[in-house]
Amino acid sequence: MLRTVLTTLAACWLAFGAAAQSLQDVLQDNAAAIAKPSRSTVDAVIADLAASGLPGVPDFLVAWRDKGVWQRDADGLFFYAAASGDDVALRDVDTGDDLGSEPKAGYTEIRPNAGVRRVIGTALVQFLLSDPDTARRRDAVESLARRPEPDQLEPLRASITVESDPALLARKTDLERQLTARFDPDPQARIAAIESLSGNLSVEARAVLNQILSTREAVAREVPADTNLASTLDPGTDISVEDAYQRLVDADLAPTTITRDARDAALVANIDAGRIAGIDVATLDTEEGRAGAYARLAEAGNADPFVPEEDRAAAAEAHTFYVAYDEADAAVTDAARASMREISTRLAFNQFADISLDALSLASIYFLAAIGLAITFGVMGVINMAHGEFIMMGAYTGYVIQQIIPDYTISIIVALPVAFAVTFGAGVALERLVIRWLYHRPLETLLATFGISIALQQLAKNVFGTQARPLTSPGWLDGAWVLNDVVSISYIRIAIFFLALIFLGLILFILRRTRLGLEVRAVTQNPGMAASMGINPDRINMLTFGLGSGIAGIAGVAIGLYAKVTSEMGGDYIVQSFMTVVVGGVGNVWGTLAGASLIGFTQKGIEWFNPSNTLAAQTYMILFVILFIQFRPKGIVALKGRAAGD
Repeated sequence: MLRTVLTTLAACWLAFGAAAQSLQDVLQDNAAAIAKPSRSTVDAVIADLAASGLPGVPDFLVAWRDKGVWQRDADGLFFYAAASGDDVALRDVDTGDDLGSEPKAGYTEIRPNAGVRRVIGTALVQFLLSDPDTARRRDAVESLARRPEPDQLEPLRASITVESDPALLARKTDLERQLTARFDPDPQARIAAIESLSGNLSVEARAVLNQILSTREAVAREVPADTNLASTLDPGTDISVEDAYQRLVDADLAPTTITRDARDAALVANIDAGRIAGIDVATLDTEEGRAGAYARLAEAGNADPFVPEEDRAAAAEAHTFYVAYDEADAAVTDAARASMREISTRLAFNQFADISLDALSLASIYFLAAIGLAITFGVMGVINMAHGEFIMMGAYTGYVIQQIIPDYTISIIVALPVAFAVTFGAGVALERLVIRWLYHRPLETLLATFGISIALQQLAKNVFGTQARPLTSPGWLDGAWVLNDVVSISYIRIAIFFLALIFLGLILFILRRTRLGLEVRAVTQNPGMAASMGINPDRINMLTFGLGSGIAGIAGVAIGLYAKVTSEMGGDYIVQSFMTVVVGGVGNVWGTLAGASLIGFTQKGIEWFNPSNTLAAQTYMILFVILFIQFRPKGIVALKGRAAGD
C-alpha cells in the first residue's frame, strides 16, 4: 500500500495549487491517527496530506518525524512546539508564526515510534523531490541515493519531468537509471538501464551492478531448473573435500562427522578394562578394527558419528556445489556482467590516467626541488647538503610575505621574486664564506654543508617555532580538476606543473641565450680553457651557486602551498633531489627533467602496488636508483663534463 500512497503523494504534490482547506483542517480530519500513529494508520494520513497539496506539508512531516508536534488537550488543535522548563513555545502549523509560550500541562507531545518515523521519512523524501527550494530537492535526492527503495522510483520519475535545475536534473536522471536497474518490474527496462550504466564510473553505479550480481552458494543433488547459475564448484579444486562435506551437513544432506584424530581420541577415552564397546583393544591395530569399535560407540550414543574420508569424498562427488545469482532473471545478470566488464576496462584506463597525472605532478615537484641542485652540482661539483634548507627558506619567505600582504594572490606573486632574492643572497654568502675554500675537497664540503643545514634548521625553529606554519594558496587554486569519479588532480599541483614548465623554459633560455649561460656552460665543460678565454670561473661559480639557491627558494614557495612548512621540510626533499640529479645526469637540465620524470613515475607505480605505505615506496625507490646507477653511472643524459679539464 505504501507504494500506492507515495506515488499518489508525489503526483499530487506536483500541483502545488491553492487549496480550500488549511493544514490544521487536514490534521483535524486525521487527529486520532496523528495523535497515536501506527504503521497501520500512518499511510492514510500521508495520503490525505499529499492530496491537500498544501505547501506546509513537508514542514509538518519533518516536525512530526522529529517529535516537534504537540496537541492542545482542550480543543485537539496541533502546534509546532518546543518544551522549555514547565512551558512550551508554540508556533502555528499553517503560518509558522510564533504564538508565545503556555504551560506544558495543557499540551501533549506527539511521539511516533521508530517504525512510523521511518515511514514518514520515506514519504518526506518524495515530497521534497519536487519542493520549490532547490537545496531541499538536492538534499532529498542525496537522501534517496543513500537509502534507495523500490517505492521511490515512480515519484523520482515524476519529479524529473518538472525539474528546472540542470545539475539536479542530471543527478536525478542518473539516480533514476540506477533505481530502474534494481527495482523496475519490467526486465527489459532493467536491462536498458543496466546497459546505460556501462559507461558510468561512479561508485554508486558499480554498487548497483554488484548488488544485481550478488550471489549465494548452495548444494543439491542437481541444480534446480529455475536457478540462475553463476558457476559450479569442484570439490578438491575450488573447495576442499572437508569444506564440501560440511556444506552437505549444513544442508541436512549428510550426517555429521568428526575428524580421524578426534575419533581415535574418543576411542582412548572409552577404554574400560582393556576393551572398547566390548572389543578387545589388542584387535584395534587396523583401520577397520578401529572403525568398527567406534561404530559401536556411536550406536550406543557414547560418541558422535564418524564418516571415513573416502565416504565423505563419495558424498561430495554425488552432489553439485554451485553459486547462484540472487537475481532470478538470467538476461538481467548477463547485462550486468557485460556492463561490469565494460566498466572494469574503463576503470583500469582511468586509474592509469589518474596515476599518470599524480606521477606527472610528483615529477614536476621533484624537478623544481632538484633543478637548482643540478646547476650547482653540475657546474661546481659541490655536494650541497643544505640545498633542502634553501627550499625551507623560500617557503618561510612566502609565509612572512603573506603576513604582510593578506591578499593571497598578490602575496604569492610577490613571494616568488622575494624568495629568489633571499635565497640567492644566502647562496652567494654560503659560497663566498664557506664553499669557495673547499673546492676539490668533496668530503669536507659535504660535512660543512651538512653542518650548515643543521644550523639553518635550528635558526628556523628559533624564529618560527616548531609548529607548521600555513602557506595559504589563493582561492582560485582551491579544489581539484575532476574528470570523473576516478581521475582528478588538485589545482595547486596543476599550478606547480606549469611553474615547473616555466622554469624549464627560463633556465634553458638563460643557459642557451645569455652570456651568463654561455660562460656557465664553458666552465662546466672545461674550466681551465674557460679561464684562458677571459672567463672568471670564481665569479661564475658564485653566480651559479646563487642561481641554484634562488631557484630552490622559488621551489620552496611552490611546495609550501600544498606541503607542511616546517624547519625540517627541506629534509623531505634533499634525498629525492640528489636522486633526481644523479639519475638524470649531473649538470644537465634535460637530464634533471628526465630523472624527475623517471623517479616520479616509478615511485607512483610502486605506490600503486602498496598504496597504504608511501615510506615503503620511497625505500624501494632508493633501491631502484642504486640498481640503476650500477648500469648507467653517468645518468640518463650524461654530460661530457669536466673530464677535459681534469
